[in-house]
Amino acid sequence: MIALREINRDNFDDVINLSVLDGQANFVASNVYSLAQAKAQPECVPLAIYRDNDPIGFVMYGMDFEDKEYWIYRIMIDKKHQNMGYGREAMRCVLSELAQDTGHNKAYISFRPENAGAKRLYEKLGFVPDGRIIDGEVVYCLHYASDQQNKNLRDSKE
Repeated sequence: MIALREINRDNFDDVINLSVLDGQANFVASNVYSLAQAKAQPECVPLAIYRDNDPIGFVMYGMDFEDKEYWIYRIMIDKKHQNMGYGREAMRCVLSELAQDTGHNKAYISFRPENAGAKRLYEKLGFVPDGRIIDGEVVYCLHYASDQQNKNLRDSKE
């Protein structure tokens, strides 16, 4: 079972010690950097991804200061826990949290074009390119309140 939990003094070290595979290091900022960013940008919500009682990843989302839309700024699954469906499940948890805000119905995410794994995951969840490239990353958008999106989220459990 995957759950998102607040990062606090009890799990801080566990979260900053999570890491991706060497070949993925250019795809996501370190958790230390992300936690510092969240301190400086209080609109960011950093969370630990847990499988049962084990921290296995990190995610950070927030209402973007400039465009007033939700962005999923980071998602990473520790190298020891990849390719087990945890990233997809964690994304579903994040989208469920975002859906609580009925005043919004879309989320953005960006990633390096060469990150084929991220592209595959996000497209499977229903994200589509919105045509922008920001800081060398392609931007994808998800309209998560639609009936089709809810179906995509259920179907992505495979």
